Amino acid sequence: MRVFLTGATGFIGARIVPELLAAGHHVLGLTRSDAGAQALEAAGAQAHRGALEDLDSLRAGAAAADAVIHTAFDHDFAHFAANCEKDRRAIAALGSALKGTDRPLIITSGTGMGDAGHGQPATEDVFNANHPNPRVASELAGHALLEDGIDVRVVRLPQVHDTVKQGLITPFIAISREKGVAAYVGDGANCWPAAHVLDVAKLYVLVLDKGSRGARYHAVAEEGIPARDIAQCVGAGLGVPVVSLSGGDAAPHFGWFAMFAGMDLRASGVWTRRQLGWEPTGPSLMADLQHMDYSVGAAPARR
Repeated sequence: MRVFLTGATGFIGARIVPELLAAGHHVLGLTRSDAGAQALEAAGAQAHRGALEDLDSLRAGAAAADAVIHTAFDHDFAHFAANCEKDRRAIAALGSALKGTDRPLIITSGTGMGDAGHGQPATEDVFNANHPNPRVASELAGHALLEDGIDVRVVRLPQVHDTVKQGLITPFIAISREKGVAAYVGDGANCWPAAHVLDVAKLYVLVLDKGSRGARYHAVAEEGIPARDIAQCVGAGLGVPVVSLSGGDAAPHFGWFAMFAGMDLRASGVWTRRQLGWEPTGPSLMADLQHMDYSVGAAPARR
């Protein structure tokens, strides 16, 4: 198949490109820059110039492909709600080009959308349309397209990691460096799920080749790592103290990150593994955190 891949030069998308090519697919990758186009062509893919804000470019890319994988997202978490709304518009545009066909559209969401609110790990069979996380907009957009007859499939992401990036933990490291302490909320027993980026890339291709219309898949290799353990590892890496904060102290310390810091985001990927035969083999989150180079300064934490 010819696959239109948004986010093709990004953290996850750049790993999906070789997986698609190895599976025999052709890749049309979205990029806004000359450097991105050159990287895609060097990898064996074709570049499609455009951007998330350029809805016509998204429609054109989708119209020229047999399938679409949408991984692009603006990760400026200081403007998270606005960026989730941008993603909703992008998904609607991609879907409009597929209407009346059986070509699949694979969109990206977060595992939190599978949290039913009863204290158990999030699961693939649940979609909490009232979830307070603004990322719910992505799945609402996908659900609307599904009702319009489009083959929409969802990949829900945990904290996707290697030794350079670790999802929301990357800005947590930047905040810890800036503040001079690695902090967690309360007893730090709230947990975050995780998966290595190479395992996640493989899952997207499995969802394309073996997935089902309307299904949601969890890219979860580890169900939950306690926030306290993450903070202790980051503190050791940075050489800063590890402290517990009360809920009331979280907002002034973390800023925009406070909405995530105390969340318990446990999630299961058991159903996904059974359905697709996905077997994660990459390093654990803690292994990557232990082996990253903390001497390399991250971008300043956004406030």
